[in-house]
Amino acid sequence: MGKAILRMNIVSKLIIFIGFPLLLIIAAWAYFNINFQNQKLMKHIITDTNRLTETIRLGTHYAMTLNSRDDITQIIQNIGKQQAIEKIHIYNKAGEITFSNIPMEKHKQTLIKDEACDICHRTDPPLIHLDLEQRIRIFRSTEGYRLLGIITPIYNEPGCSTESCHFHPPNKKILGALDVVVSLEIPDKAIKNAKNGIISLAIMGFLVMSIIIFLFVHRFIHVPIQKLIQGTVRIAGGEFENEVDLGQKDELGQLAEAINSMGRQIRIHQNELHAQRDEYRTLFDDAPCMISVQDRNFKLLRYNRQFLESFDPQPGSHCFQAYKGRDLKCDNCPVEKTFQDGKSHSGEESGIGKDGTRHYWIFITSPIKNAKGEVVSAIEMSLNITQRKKLEKQLEASEKKYQSIFNNIPNPVFVLDKDSLDLIDCNQSVESVYGFQKEEILGRSLTDFFMEEEKDQMKRLIKTSSILNQVRQKNKEGKTLFVDIWISPSEFSDKKVLLVTTSDITKRLETEQDLIQAGKMATLGEMSTGIAHELNQPLSVIKTASDFILKKIRQEEKLEEEIHQKLLSKINTNVDRASKIIEHMRHFARKSDINFEPVNVNEILKRAHDIFSQQLKVRGIEVVWQVMENIPEVTADPGRLEQVFINLLVNARDAIEEKNQKIGGKIDNEKIILQTLAGKEHVIVKVIDTGIGISDAIREKIFEPFFTTKEVGKGTGIGLSISYGIIKECKGDIGVSMDTETRGTCFTIRFPFSRKENGLFRQDRGGP
Repeated sequence: MGKAILRMNIVSKLIIFIGFPLLLIIAAWAYFNINFQNQKLMKHIITDTNRLTETIRLGTHYAMTLNSRDDITQIIQNIGKQQAIEKIHIYNKAGEITFSNIPMEKHKQTLIKDEACDICHRTDPPLIHLDLEQRIRIFRSTEGYRLLGIITPIYNEPGCSTESCHFHPPNKKILGALDVVVSLEIPDKAIKNAKNGIISLAIMGFLVMSIIIFLFVHRFIHVPIQKLIQGTVRIAGGEFENEVDLGQKDELGQLAEAINSMGRQIRIHQNELHAQRDEYRTLFDDAPCMISVQDRNFKLLRYNRQFLESFDPQPGSHCFQAYKGRDLKCDNCPVEKTFQDGKSHSGEESGIGKDGTRHYWIFITSPIKNAKGEVVSAIEMSLNITQRKKLEKQLEASEKKYQSIFNNIPNPVFVLDKDSLDLIDCNQSVESVYGFQKEEILGRSLTDFFMEEEKDQMKRLIKTSSILNQVRQKNKEGKTLFVDIWISPSEFSDKKVLLVTTSDITKRLETEQDLIQAGKMATLGEMSTGIAHELNQPLSVIKTASDFILKKIRQEEKLEEEIHQKLLSKINTNVDRASKIIEHMRHFARKSDINFEPVNVNEILKRAHDIFSQQLKVRGIEVVWQVMENIPEVTADPGRLEQVFINLLVNARDAIEEKNQKIGGKIDNEKIILQTLAGKEHVIVKVIDTGIGISDAIREKIFEPFFTTKEVGKGTGIGLSISYGIIKECKGDIGVSMDTETRGTCFTIRFPFSRKENGLFRQDRGGP
């Protein structure tokens, strides 16, 4: 009941704490107002009654002076007929009623101590002079309504004590008293009605004010508060979608908006909490490791799906039963240590899994504490490493296997630090190729194997290239080696390294040199007739000039100085020409080292033509030059490139002769077109003939070693194969096709432009 009173609604509280004070205020106002009006009315009645008393006294004064009793009686009776006048009495000194408006009371004797007389006779001697308030008395009639009486003394005036009146002696001060009694029934009723009206007005005001307060509070406070309460109850119950809408902008509206904002924030935070709870639950259940929570008795409180799938925990089982099938805890239990010192512990364990096989796992334990910081449980996270254990064994076997392969690779393999190029490891083939023991070179730089003048350049190329061809190195004895190098980035013991594999091509290059030299000699053999013609011409000039001089000397004829100088100049010029031809042949036939350098293909093509031009003239073959002036240089070995062009000229000559033999005669316009031009990044050289042409079947095999279409004894089949290899060494490309205009064969060679690096020209060997 008390709680119900305390939980009284706001309307009741406002009515009690506002209405009742208001009612008291209105009641107090009504009380004082009624009293004020009552006093005011009584004062007015007393004044009027007193005025009436004076009027009666003055009206009867003359009749009294004449002692005309009938006039006095008539005056009193006439006045007594007025409404509300109850009685009019004139008392004499002895208390007898001498005059009255009620005839039955006339000459009635009253006691001095009666109500009317007691006003003056309450003292001895009696009072003579009285105030109006002292002369008033209020009493009730026999019917119960109030009466107002005013008694007025009748004084013995000087005129009444003269000899002419001689009725009253002069020593008498008071002759009697006039007592006028009026009814207060009508004024009392008016006062009562006014009092009732005021009280009714007060009650009506209280009721109206209570109704207004009720309606106002109900509409603007009670209903919104009920909505707010319902909204907060919904929020407390987890309902956040339906917001409170009061439709007002006052404090309660602001409170509703604050509650809505609170609900939105709670919803956001609750959603985040739910998401986090679901996330952590998902993480716990779906974590790729085994998780269990244990109490101080090592009893499993919770575990995730991975734990359930790995082991076979039963409800209420202990960790040592689930993990290892033991009846007692492990001797060195990490969970026990965590409960003892409140710290994490880790390690590696093994046990029998759910499938009956041995499992290996690494674990870490961590304490779970309550608000007081006490360890109440422990969480153990374990990661299954069974597969890793198997892989480690396989890796160990694989490492042994690949270490064996690494050491037995026939080519040297180096493991280099990517930045310094220092040797980290190498295989056993290094000793057979370079002559160094493994211990001798570990920690040294790979650049120590290169020529002193090439170290900086090779260090840069190794870091930026993937393949380096025909690189010079030196072994332990200082002997020069030629190797091909393959470079690939890798990792070794968590370090960035370069795997460098070298292949000793020294013997191969020597064989190729011998083969190229044989090709040169074969070419010289094929050109022997043409070379003889080339030398015969300057020798003939020398012979003619010397014979002419000898003849003049024998005949002792004088030789003019001008003719003599001219002949000697001819001899000198042709001797230089013959020497040049012989030097050119000697240089061409000489076996030399490879020397790549920037060359002009036009100049090399001209040199090849010079050594071969006489043969072409003898056979009537025209050479058409279509060369580009100021053509970009390419990187090549000049001697080898000249051999390529000579081989192509020989093939063009033989193709033309083969065509002549096929048709049984010589045709007109036999020619070889030598063409050079430059593309965006390449120099292009074309050798075009008007010979027999080339079929598709031959085109596919033409660059194969020892392939030839010539008769036995007329070709070795190595010229184009050697040319193909030389062009590839220059990073060029060669192709063959049928020329659409001459219907002969067209050999097209493409060379990349030379590149310049640190002032040195080099061939691009796979680097950037």
